[in-house]
Amino acid sequence: MARVVVDVMLKPEILDPQGQAVQRALPRLGFEGITDVRQGKRFELEVEGPVDEAALARIHEMAETFLANTVIEDFTVRVDEPAGAGS
Repeated sequence: MARVVVDVMLKPEILDPQGQAVQRALPRLGFEGITDVRQGKRFELEVEGPVDEAALARIHEMAETFLANTVIEDFTVRVDEPAGAGS
């Protein structure tokens, strides 16, 4: 089984009130030097079988039609390498 990660973020031109609230709270909590915060969503999908071009195309379609509101959000799709893979 493989894991595919879909990260969804508001487009840069879209106001992010939750991110702004976090950014304003950080100095009060002693965390200085953070000039901007953007809030998003992360989906981790466990995929049966190989994650080939066809599987990635299906996941991209799923993200575009269901996981993200593409009017106001951008998304990325990537295969998550298991810990220790490739070593």
